Formats: sequence, C-alpha cells, structure tokens
Amino acid sequence: MLEAGAVAGRLESMKRWWRAQSVRFRQWLDLRVRERVTFAGLVFLVAVALTAFAAFASANNLLFLLLAAMLATLLINGFVSRIGIAGLELDIQLPDHISARRAVAARIVLRNAKRWMPSFSIRLVGVEDSVFTTELYFPVVPGKAELETIVDVSFARRGVHRQDSFLFSSRFPFGFAERRARVVMKREVLVYPALDAQPGFDQLAADISGDAESQVRGRGHDFYRIRPYEPFESARHVDWRATAHTGDMQVREFTREEEHLITLFLDLEVPREHEEWFERAVECCAFLAWRCAQTGASIRFRTQDFECLLPIEGDVYVILKYLAMVECRHRAAPLRSLDEDSAAIVFSASAQRLEDGGWAGARLLDPQHWVFAKPD
Repeated sequence: MLEAGAVAGRLESMKRWWRAQSVRFRQWLDLRVRERVTFAGLVFLVAVALTAFAAFASANNLLFLLLAAMLATLLINGFVSRIGIAGLELDIQLPDHISARRAVAARIVLRNAKRWMPSFSIRLVGVEDSVFTTELYFPVVPGKAELETIVDVSFARRGVHRQDSFLFSSRFPFGFAERRARVVMKREVLVYPALDAQPGFDQLAADISGDAESQVRGRGHDFYRIRPYEPFESARHVDWRATAHTGDMQVREFTREEEHLITLFLDLEVPREHEEWFERAVECCAFLAWRCAQTGASIRFRTQDFECLLPIEGDVYVILKYLAMVECRHRAAPLRSLDEDSAAIVFSASAQRLEDGGWAGARLLDPQHWVFAKPD
C-alpha cells in the first residue's frame, strides 16, 4: 500500500511538472503573435506553386524532391521565426519625475527568457500613439541574456499612463514573413504637467517674484541697527566703537531679503467651454510652482480640496503630483483669501465669483483676460 501511494505521488508530481512546462511553452509560443508575408515570401510562394504544378504535370521525381525541400523550408522558416520571437520580455525604466512634452531618457531592457535558444534580428517599435517613437534593432539576443539601451521618450499629456503598447518583429531566418508579437507595459507612469515656459509665463513669474520681494531685519548687506550682543554669536560683527562707548558688547545688524510667500489658487469650478483653458491654467500653476521653488520662495498652493505650504509641508513635487491628477468640476465652492502677507495669483474661469472672497489684491487670470493687471 505504501509503495502504491509513493508511486501515485510521484506520478502526480510528474503531471504537475509536465503541466508547468506546458504552460511555459505556451507562454513562449504566445498566441498574440501575428505574421505578415513579405514580398520575398510572396515570390517564394509563387515559386512553390509553379514547382508543384510542374511536378504534378510532368510526374518528375526530381521536381517532387525540389517541392518537398521548398515546403520544408517554409515550415522551418515559420517554426524558427516563432520560437525566436517567443520568450522575449521588455522592461522600461523611467526617471522618478517626468513632465509632459519633455523628452526624458528611458532605459530599455530586453530579456530572452529561453534557456538555450537565442533570438535573432529583433526589431522593437511603439504602436498606437506610444511614447516610444524610436525603432530599435537587436541583431542577436542570447538565451537567458539581457540587453540594455537608452532612448528618449516623451509623454504628450499629464496624468497616469497605463498599458503602453510595443511591438516585437522579426524576419529571421529567410525573410519570407515578418513575425510580430505585441507586448504591453503594465507599469503605471505618473506624468506632471508641462514645465516648459509658454508665452507669458516667464513675464508672469518675474512680476509675481517682484511683487513678493521685501526687506526685513536679519544679516545681509544693508546696515539695519546696532544692538546688544547675544550669546554664541560670531565676534566678526562686533562694533568695538559702540562697545567702548556703552561699556557693553554691541554688534552690527544688517538687513536681508525675506523668503517671500507666494500664493497660488486654482479654482476648480470650470464650465465645459473653458476646459481647454483649465489645462493651460494647470500648466501655468506647475510652471510657477517649479520656477518659484527653484528661487527658494515659500509657496502656498490652494484649491477647493487641496492645500500645501512649501517647504514646510513638503517639496514642489507634492504640488506637481496633485496637478498631474487634478480635474476640473462644474460646481465648486469658492475659497476665501487667508489675509496673509503674500503675493497671490488666482486662476479662475469666472473672476466675478471670487470678488467676495477677499482676493481683491490678487493678480486674477481668467479665460477672457489671461493676465489681469494688479490693482493699485
């Protein structure tokens, strides 16, 4: 009984192993593979047909041998081509931060999952508006090998990109047909709004930075006052003349530029006819946040459902990630100004609905007048 049970267990394990190998083999011979006959293949098929007609018409054994060789060539071409393109895996490694309409370097990794069988003459292209526009050619991909290359890719729009499609193709070995296999990138890619300046963006950034600049007490270049010395301060700012006159240690204090605060408010209520304008407003917000963050300014970004203060509550990528996914609404409650000392820009499809929100001193931008002059 024990021996019979052991034999049954071995048979079951062998069945599982065989099923697993069958699944792997079917994966290699991917059913999505498609084939397109080339011009050389059409010529060869015509030659096969003429040879078959001549062989049957003349009953010549030599022609029958030639016909068999030609048919065997067709079978070998199809089998080798299918095996060669099967088992290929594609991985695309992108940078952590990507903005729309800006080319970034992507690392393409091509793997051959077959243990012994190499793949020859492989071409890789993107399909159906893929971000991958360059055609790559790999002469040979050895078994269990990885090949890497760097290409530039560009995403046309912001948001999450899923299931970008690519196409493997090969005419190996005889070029009678082009074997194709489609692969899908299942990784999600988050793309920020475009950060490149558009007409008017640079001037707007310069104007808002000029509005926000101010001078406060601190240590800088302009003299501010003389005050008593505080413990652990550097002795290089000690004013010895004032120290000798008062009898207590005195230091010189200078003015410095304050890290000014810039407020960006994006109104999410947008009528249907202004949805295209909303996309431009999103890109302008992203550009201003990026440009002002590079200068070291403090930024408060607000919408009806999001608020972030940089650099206290995060970095600029927190704002860019939100702007990558934000969508306009057809109804949203207006927000009131926080009445803080800041230079404010308000993006709204209807500036009138914000008149009672305390944004009177802000620079208003709407579809009718892209840039409003700041009120005096």
